[in-house]
Amino acid sequence: MNALVPLPVLLPLCVTGLKLAIGPRLHRFQRFISIAVLGAVLVLSVLLMVAADRHGPLTVHLGDFAPPVGITLVADRLAGLMLTVSSAVTLLVLVYSLGQGMADRDDQAPVGVFHPAYLILVAGVSCTFLAGDLVNLYVGFEIMLVASFVLLTIGGTETRVRAGSTYVIISLFSSVLFLIAIAMTYAVAGTVNLAQLAERLQEVPLGVRTLLEAMLLTVFAIKAAVFPLAAWLPDSYPTAPAPVTAVFAGLLTKVGVYSMLRTQTLLFPGHRLGDLLMLAALASMAVGILGAVAQTDLKRVLSFTLISHIGFMVFGIALAGRGSIAGAIVYVAHHITVQTTLFLVAGLIERRDGTTELTRLGGLAKTAPLLAVLFFVPAMNLAGIPPLSGFIGKLGLMRAGVADGGGWAWALVAGSAATSLLTLYVMAKVWNLAFWRDAPPGAEEEGVVLESAEDDETGDDEEERPTGSGSGLPVPAGAVVTAGFLGQSITTTKRLPWPMPAATGAAVALGLSYTVLGGPLTTFTQAAATELLARTPYIEAVLGR
Repeated sequence: MNALVPLPVLLPLCVTGLKLAIGPRLHRFQRFISIAVLGAVLVLSVLLMVAADRHGPLTVHLGDFAPPVGITLVADRLAGLMLTVSSAVTLLVLVYSLGQGMADRDDQAPVGVFHPAYLILVAGVSCTFLAGDLVNLYVGFEIMLVASFVLLTIGGTETRVRAGSTYVIISLFSSVLFLIAIAMTYAVAGTVNLAQLAERLQEVPLGVRTLLEAMLLTVFAIKAAVFPLAAWLPDSYPTAPAPVTAVFAGLLTKVGVYSMLRTQTLLFPGHRLGDLLMLAALASMAVGILGAVAQTDLKRVLSFTLISHIGFMVFGIALAGRGSIAGAIVYVAHHITVQTTLFLVAGLIERRDGTTELTRLGGLAKTAPLLAVLFFVPAMNLAGIPPLSGFIGKLGLMRAGVADGGGWAWALVAGSAATSLLTLYVMAKVWNLAFWRDAPPGAEEEGVVLESAEDDETGDDEEERPTGSGSGLPVPAGAVVTAGFLGQSITTTKRLPWPMPAATGAAVALGLSYTVLGGPLTTFTQAAATELLARTPYIEAVLGR
């Protein structure tokens, strides 16, 4: 079973090479192998999760070189669960993207870009979850960065390139800081292997250890969009195509949360920076949800709620107890799925009505009842309505906060309750504007172009610019403007391609499965939290003791 550990990383990379070798030929075959490889990664992830639960952490030293020389990959309960959830979500988003027609237009470009970049992104995520040392954790981040920039700027419009450039600048800054932290860690401990660091860092002077912890937390907080390091997110994600936005918002920020979980429990046990993390968690909740209340565009609403709910996960990490860590793990799995689903629904609305601006939407509950259901269920899940998985995760975190009894813990319990109520308010606002009320006058008809390349140009008067969702003006049915993915014309339609609602429905069902399997999920996450806090199973598995 240990031999299976590298495959979630290697399979997508190998298939990426194959697809680039094939080039723009055999389009259906390329789509088939993309789905097949992500399906295989999902199966492998489930097998690794089950094996780690039954037999303890699985390790492999690539090239049979022992630490600290070789590359070590480790699959314990936490990594197995994160791999499984991320593999399921990325597979569903890929199916959704096929329905949207993104990948179908690869033949119009010299080299198909979407599928290779997407598979590289999946490989980077898997590498991050399995990394057994800081260098390969860094490598996983960089693989994701390269793929992310390609995906964010697909189509080459000015808006996407600007947002993608901001994302890359922030990511490069965090990468440089990460490299400095790795170099300092190696200088004081003589290794970057996580298991060896868990032992050697305890002998490092407290001040140096705290400095290393603060630097790594800063890096991961940027990746996870923790306030005040989250200003880049609301403007970066909404500009990308719907499938890209969905997988970024649902998954990539959780890679930062995972890294915080891993390093705080394994390398820096204790509460040295616990109060600072609690302050960051509370600020993320408050600023994020208040920002969401002020928005009128659905994508930006969801971007701000993403920042807000990252605070719940940081809350659990900061308390550093068994119950809080278990609650944070439940909430990470829940939020990956639910946030991705809501962005997929936003993509369906945009595809159908040409906009996600709530003031220009209405009547969807009557005209698109399936779409209304697909939004309502994950929206209530995000708000934490019992007995959905959002409630399970929040209840675990609040119980841990009450059990802690400290001043910051009580403040976070109160903040969590207030954030949940405001999240419910925001979701009710979206429901009322987009679904419940009648459609406002001047709403776009079928045939609206989603994004116009000409709309990104500056220097033209408002009246002279082409209309479309980019200009904020209604477009008559049948309008044709060069737009969207790879410069192709993408117009709205009331009859959505079946893979789009099917993939979204499957994501809704995945989120509901966490409720149905709430008992086993809670038991599993408690065992994962116990394993993380004990540290011994991980260290012994890697060092062979």
